[in-house]
Amino acid sequence: MTPRHQRDLTRRKLLFALGGAAVAVPAIATVAPHALAGTSGASADASTGSLPLTIVNDSGSFDNASVHVYVVGNKDGRQVRITQDGRLAPISLADNGADGFTDYALTLSGSGETRLALPPMSGRIYVSLGAKLKFKAVADGNGDPALQYPAGWVASDPNYAVLHDCAEFTYNAAGMFCNTTMVDMFSVPMSIRLSGDKEQTTGTVRDGGRAAAFAAVKGVDAFAPLVVDDLRIIAPGHGLDAGLFARDYYAPYIDEVWSTFTGKDLAITTNAGTFTGRVRADRFTFDGPAAVSFAKPSTRDVLFCDGNLAAPNDGTTGPVAAVLGAGFNRSTLLADSAQPSASAGDFYRTEVTNHYAKAVHAATEDGKAYGFAFDDVADFASYIQDTAPTGIRLTLTAF
Repeated sequence: MTPRHQRDLTRRKLLFALGGAAVAVPAIATVAPHALAGTSGASADASTGSLPLTIVNDSGSFDNASVHVYVVGNKDGRQVRITQDGRLAPISLADNGADGFTDYALTLSGSGETRLALPPMSGRIYVSLGAKLKFKAVADGNGDPALQYPAGWVASDPNYAVLHDCAEFTYNAAGMFCNTTMVDMFSVPMSIRLSGDKEQTTGTVRDGGRAAAFAAVKGVDAFAPLVVDDLRIIAPGHGLDAGLFARDYYAPYIDEVWSTFTGKDLAITTNAGTFTGRVRADRFTFDGPAAVSFAKPSTRDVLFCDGNLAAPNDGTTGPVAAVLGAGFNRSTLLADSAQPSASAGDFYRTEVTNHYAKAVHAATEDGKAYGFAFDDVADFASYIQDTAPTGIRLTLTAF
């Protein structure tokens, strides 16, 4: 599978609800999932039928009656949800109840597997355990109905005390593209099995992996405040915005990268070719298939792979930014002047590194996880796709 940062596809980020400052309530989610690349813009036509979606509760800690499922997202520019019988329904302000929130929860079968129908759309499958999630329907900037999504990293969010997590997907005429995500937080162990041209599974947390991840993050002083009881681990970027993580954490490593590559070249290989760069006049400037350059990033830029490491969908600057972002998070830039590094054994070996991403990768059976936005560099993300899907299964695995 070609790493998605190297494909000629649109990377769409859920910036409004998931990428900014800690606010009193999550902002409106108006675009597709941030960890999924687009699929050449293909829009499912009438011939693209619903895909069987099976929910399996193997959590061992909650019975089916205590598990609530929500499928929400976008279709043809509108925000939508799916109903129990598999219909697409538009988000409506009238859906807010007396408490001010919607109830879009899908009910699981009394026992065993639950079979649902997933129409073509792009969105998220949320699960909450023990209590329902509070999604609020609001008017967006254009006056259109939209949802405020849960933001488990914001202490004032109405869902902060609820155990919940999500998987992301785009299902359209081009196929099914899906992933489990830890880009924002890690909470509920879950896996995706995608059937079609072949059988694929991703995201499976190994036995004891959740507890091990919590313990590993707690064991690093700078990261320990990101652990919220036994509910979740907040990703360090969101922790930084909430005042739980040092704004200058990556500064020593960033400074050393800038100093090192003032005197020697860094080679970055993408589908467009190899870019060769040095720091000149405090900008990391690359020559090759195109001239691209980057100002010195901040810790926040590194953690969100944004700001001075933003990756436009231009086939040149974007792929180079993605490889740089991965190199900073994995702390491989100083160890290898040819990037991207492709050996997991070389990742996260320095003291200053993304210990959160390290922990969630170590928690999975295959070592793949979405610990930061460009974890797909060199194919280390918990992402799978199929151009002829026949079914998708989301399993809540043991805690």
